[in-house]
Amino acid sequence: MFAVSVVGLGLVQYQYLQVGLSLARAQFNDKIGRAVKQIKTDLNHENELTFLMGKALTDDDTYFTLSLDSLRDASSHYYRDFLQDRLLMQGIKTDFTYVIYSKDSVLSLRSPDYRENRKDRLRYPIELTGYLPELTGKRMVTELQFRDLNAYFLSQLNGLTIPGLIFIIVIIIAVIWVLRSLYRQHSIITTTNDFINNLTHELKTPVFSIGLATKMLMEREKEAGSTRFLHIIKQQNERLKQHIDKVLQLATLEKKKKYIRMEETDFYPHLKKFAEDFREMTVLEQVDFRYKLHGDHYPVRGEVIHILNAVGNLLDNAKKYSENVPKVTLEAHTEREKLYISVTDNGIGIPEKEREQVFEKFFRGGTGDIHRVEGYGLGLNYVKQVVRSHKGKILVDSEPGKGTKVTIVIPLLP
Repeated sequence: MFAVSVVGLGLVQYQYLQVGLSLARAQFNDKIGRAVKQIKTDLNHENELTFLMGKALTDDDTYFTLSLDSLRDASSHYYRDFLQDRLLMQGIKTDFTYVIYSKDSVLSLRSPDYRENRKDRLRYPIELTGYLPELTGKRMVTELQFRDLNAYFLSQLNGLTIPGLIFIIVIIIAVIWVLRSLYRQHSIITTTNDFINNLTHELKTPVFSIGLATKMLMEREKEAGSTRFLHIIKQQNERLKQHIDKVLQLATLEKKKKYIRMEETDFYPHLKKFAEDFREMTVLEQVDFRYKLHGDHYPVRGEVIHILNAVGNLLDNAKKYSENVPKVTLEAHTEREKLYISVTDNGIGIPEKEREQVFEKFFRGGTGDIHRVEGYGLGLNYVKQVVRSHKGKILVDSEPGKGTKVTIVIPLLP
């Protein structure tokens, strides 16, 4: 619509320009008519100019000490000044050439730049009366010739064309600026909403863990193992604090900063500690969790907390979508300059038609007979966003009724 409006405005401006050019031509012709009338009147009687021109036309140097060539040059010069003065009196300020000749073309006096038979020039012939025809005994005509009148007309219309063009350019710039601002605002709002949704989803896990650990601590507060539960509460509290800090960083979006800050790091120790902490939690939840990390060095460029959150989402889903005792395996290895992190479960699996949809926002697949599964369809979408922001990909291998294997692939540092 914007493009059509600009083109339409340009066409309207072009039509106004055509109308203006037509009016300028009509006005020019009217001015020329008045100038021609004045020229005929001034050349009708004998005066210094007509006397000089008459002698030049008839090659009569009786009254002058000049040569005939000098006489003709002087006559041509004074005649041009005369014509220019009469045109300026009518407001015509443009270049012109002229010629004065007899009908039989025997006598003539012309400006040096006069050109005959030029179709691109506008001619105004003036048949003279009075002194010069009587002196020469021939019918005399003087002709004004104008070139490049379109440029002259456009210069006369500058007050119409230039402001119009300026206004069109200003409108285009203003609309583009508004569209860019709207796009940026929409992008900020979308990013902010997505981040808040994902972060809210992530806040549920540490809150649940703290609640569960606290409950167990209250039941076993006199047992020797209480310190372990206090340690879990402290870890999950720190995790919750990190999420809250991420919410506070949303303000940086207004300064064109990304809320994911890429840093070079060795992901191996972070993943190992995360797996060990998760194993402690699964003991309380009666989940058969095992992990195996091949190698001891995973150099990546990314933000650790978001990658861990993505892995945590996959592990949480693996626990939730199991009908019997959940069996969850976390495995990581490097291959061809890429880090592969796989989460395998013995859950209900994902039908083939839903394997692409499960990563869409708010999509929730069937849960079979599992009624305890709750959520908003945001976890896997968050995983997809994190992996994409780290220039990675997600692989899904699943068979309904036998379990699912989800693999995150992230490029390693060279």
